[in-house]
Order: sequence, then C-alpha cells, then structure tokens
Amino acid sequence: MDGQNKKEKNKYSIIVPTYNERLNIGLIVYLIFKHLKDVDFEIIVVDDGSPDGTQDIVKQLQQVYGEDQILLRPRPRKLGLGTAYIHGLKHASGNFIVIMDADLSHHPKYLPSFIRKQFETGADIVTGTRYVQGGGVHGWNLMRKLTSRGANVLAQTLLWPGVSDLTGSFRLYRKSALEDIISCCVSKGYVFQMEMIVRASRKGYHIEEVPITFVDRVFGSSKLGGSEIVEYLKGLAYLLVTT
Repeated sequence: MDGQNKKEKNKYSIIVPTYNERLNIGLIVYLIFKHLKDVDFEIIVVDDGSPDGTQDIVKQLQQVYGEDQILLRPRPRKLGLGTAYIHGLKHASGNFIVIMDADLSHHPKYLPSFIRKQFETGADIVTGTRYVQGGGVHGWNLMRKLTSRGANVLAQTLLWPGVSDLTGSFRLYRKSALEDIISCCVSKGYVFQMEMIVRASRKGYHIEEVPITFVDRVFGSSKLGGSEIVEYLKGLAYLLVTT
C-alpha cells in the first residue's frame, strides 16, 4: 500500500518541444491523455515561434483539457533543442520529467512502461531504445537505418556509456537528476541527447532502458540533415576528450 501511495504522489511533467507541428500536436496530446488516465501529469509545450499556427492549436487544446494540464511556454524563434528542455524545466512542477518529440515518432503508449520501469527499479533515468529485443524503427530507408546504427556503434565503441541507444530522445528523468546533468551540458541540437546520457552515466546515475519502436514522422518534414551529422561527429569528438 505504501508503494502504491508513493507512486500516486509522483507527478510527471512532459516537455514537448515544437516547431511547425500544427498537424501533430493535437494527436500527440490526445494520445498522452489516453494512455495516462490514472497518472498526475502536465504537458509543457515549448514552441519556437512556429509560423504554421502550432501555438493557436495548443491554445485550443488548453480550452479542452485545461491550462493547468497543458502549459504553452513559447520562445520567439528556434533556439535549439537543449535550451528548449531547459526552458521547459523552469516551468515544470513534477518530480519526474519526460522529454519526447511532438511528431508522433515517440508513441505515448510507451509512457506507462517508462513509469513502471522507474517505479520498479528506482532508476534516475529511463530511456527508450530502438536497439534491444522488442525495439526497432519503422518508416526509415536503409541508408538512414545504417546511419543511425553506425552513429550508435561508433559512440558505443569510443564512449562506453552503458546504454544501447545514445541518440534517442524519448526519456524519463528524475527532476533532480535532469537539473544536475543539464547544467553540465554544452552541446546543442541532436548531440545534446548523446551528451546528456553520457554525462549521466559518468556521474553514476541509475539508467534503465525500455524497448520502443521509433516511427518516422507522419506529417511534416524531418529536421535531420547533413549539418546535424557533422555536428554529431564534432560532439562525439568533444565527449571523447572531456568525459
């Protein structure tokens, strides 16, 4: 009974960075509410000045679900993924933080598994992984699969982080752990995810994994390009030297 009471007292702040996600944000919010019916949570949307009307959709969702459960915390322009999490964290009232993408590549159906894994193990971080039994990727062509897998193998070989999926961005953090780790990170963009998990491992935080299937975005275009790959390689070199 005590364990159940402790579980019920936890609150989960779900930080969702957005940029031009008008077609996706309504569905992702609906699915979060569908799969977290008995959980205390809030959704913090950090929108970087989307010109497509994403913020207008979020305001409509606030009228449906309430401004206490959907918080819109916009920024004037694109300022990077890492700083989006920092911005959302400032407004989070939960003792656990979930970070996830708004483009439906991270399905909310996995959230109960994240919460259950953390509760059962006492982990500081639960990260979704594509690279263990039960995980996978749907909708990528062979080249992108090879690029992602190669990036993870390279990082595993050089950094030995103790997790199977360094570049994934679907994670649950104990708030105190996230505040500590994020204060040490200097990377921006997609490298930020790798630096976060590597530094968490170096600091000795308890990390657990949950298999997920990553689904390529249904609406909109991918924001991953050649410049992000170059930044990834630079970030890998930086972490090799500094961790």
